[in-house]
Parts: sequence; structure tokens; C-alpha cells
Amino acid sequence: MAGSTAFAAGIVVVATGAVWLGSAWLESASEDLSGYYGLPQVVQGSIVAAVGSSFPELATVVFSAVLTESLGLGAGAIVGSAIFNVLVIPAVAGISTEEDIEANRTLVYKEAQFYMLAVSALVITFAMAVIYNPDTTVDYIAGTLTRPLALIPLGLYGLYLFIQAQDTADYVADPSAGEGVDVGRQWGFLLAGLVVILVAVHELVGAVETLGTVAGVPGFIMGVTVLAAATSLPDALVSVRAARDDRGVASLANVLGSNTFDLLVAIPVGVLIVGHWSFNFALAIPMFAVLTLATVLLFTVLRTELALSTAESVALLVAYGLFVAWVVLETATSVVDYLPAGG
Repeated sequence: MAGSTAFAAGIVVVATGAVWLGSAWLESASEDLSGYYGLPQVVQGSIVAAVGSSFPELATVVFSAVLTESLGLGAGAIVGSAIFNVLVIPAVAGISTEEDIEANRTLVYKEAQFYMLAVSALVITFAMAVIYNPDTTVDYIAGTLTRPLALIPLGLYGLYLFIQAQDTADYVADPSAGEGVDVGRQWGFLLAGLVVILVAVHELVGAVETLGTVAGVPGFIMGVTVLAAATSLPDALVSVRAARDDRGVASLANVLGSNTFDLLVAIPVGVLIVGHWSFNFALAIPMFAVLTLATVLLFTVLRTELALSTAESVALLVAYGLFVAWVVLETATSVVDYLPAGG
């Protein structure tokens, strides 16, 4: 048992490094191709870079669905990754630069608020599953997400893409932005990054599931913590690099765009694959409450002077530390007992 645990932990480390490498190829190629095709910075951050860096989370949901025929591990990774993204990544990006990370009104009042709408829409979708498709085979509050319900968040993401298209219809690209880009080579790096991420996440999901089984920790909790942090590394790479290049808007837009994609696309795609997913509503809602509070905190610090200062970055890190401490106390001790068992 100890040998299998050590082996699984080793796979987590190696697979996480592979995810980082593949994502670096993916993000670099996406950035160069975005410049070549003349996409505005906010679209580069909120759609191209966000979808690219969210590919590990999407792959996690897909493999969780295929390998375990359940979305507990994958959905936990999505929610945990969203919390990690809004608290840790902006904080690390802010601390890694000497100047404050600049935001703008478009980012705060469109991207941030639409993301808050995405969180609300997914919570409502989960609630509708409990109301209209209750799971009476278990002794806790549970609902079943079905393919028709999964279309609700997917439709909202379609609206998000429509809004982005309308807002950038009059954008005039800098003709020199794509100079010197080897398009074929960059597409090759992009595809290679996708393949590496797929293989690495496949192994990562299996290893995390093994560790959770040995430790007796529910899949949703393992996803919220271990798997979430591992799959969020690409987002951190993109945002920190953008912040150091004085592209604060792209850095923060990547965080918000990644979370919007994860919540509105990744989880519904998993449901479409499995067909239906029974989840513990009483376990999921406290995590969504934490995600909502984290989102409000990020929105608040961005709105103050439309910038993210070092002190505010530290506050975000402290908030994430409190979240991790709470989860550890819930799962490893009997000191705190707010999260129900099951699911």
C-alpha cells in the first residue's frame, strides 16, 4: 500500500511537470497566433489564452468521466481551480512585479461581472437538478445533472462569445503584430502541447484518484485541492508572464476567462459525455459559496483604483491559505465539521 501511494505521488509530480511543459508550448503558440491573426488583447486573454490554459481542466473532466464514469473528481478540480485562479494567480502575478497590475473598466465591469454571472448560473443549474431530478437512492441531499440541464451553462458561454465578438467588431489590428511569426511551426507547437497535456492529465487523474482512495478522502475534495492546484499551473504561467510584460489587462482577463470557460463549458461537457451525474448538493454548495466570496474579493480589490497592489495581492494569498486550512481541518481532523460525507 505504501509503495502504491509513493508511486502515485511520484506520478502526480511528473504529470504536473508535463502539464506545465505542454501548457507552455500551448500558451506561447496561442499568443503568437493571436498576434498573427490580429486579435485584441482582451480577446487574447479572455478567450484564446484562457481556453488554452483551461485545457488541463477540460481534459480532467473528460478523463474523470471516461475513467470513473463520475464527475466528482473532475468537478471538484474545476471548482477548486476556479478558487485557486481568482485568489492565488492574481496574487502571484501582483507580487512578481514591481508595479501595481493595472486593470480597466472593461475588465472590471464586463469580464468580472460576467464571470460572477457564470458562477450564479452554475449554482442555479445545480439547484434545478436537485429540484427536478432529486437522487433518492442516497441518504444526503443530491441531484442529477442531465444533458438538457448541461445546455444551460453552455448557452450562456455562447452569449459570452457573442458579446466578445460584438465588442471587438471595430477593432483594428496592428499590422506589425504578426511579423516574423512562423505560422506552421506555432500550430505544430500548439498541437504538441495539447497532446502532452492529454497524456499527462490522464495519468494525473488516475494518480489523484488512487491517493484519495488510500487516504479515504472523497473525490470531490481531492479535486478541489490537489488536482485543482496541479491543473491551474498553466493559468499561473500565462498570467505571471503577461504581468511581467506590463500586460496587466491580459493577465487578469486570462484568470476570469479561464474560470468562465471552466464553469460554463468543462463541467457541462463532462455531463454530455457521461449522460448524467449524481452529485452531493450539500457538499458542492459550500464550495460554491467560497468561490462566490473569492470572486467578490477579487472584484473589490480590482475596483479600488482599477489596479491590484502588492498589499491586495498578499490579502488574496491569505484568503486562499484560510480556504486550504479549512479543507484540511474538515478532512483530516474532527475540529471542523461543516462538509457532509458522501458524493
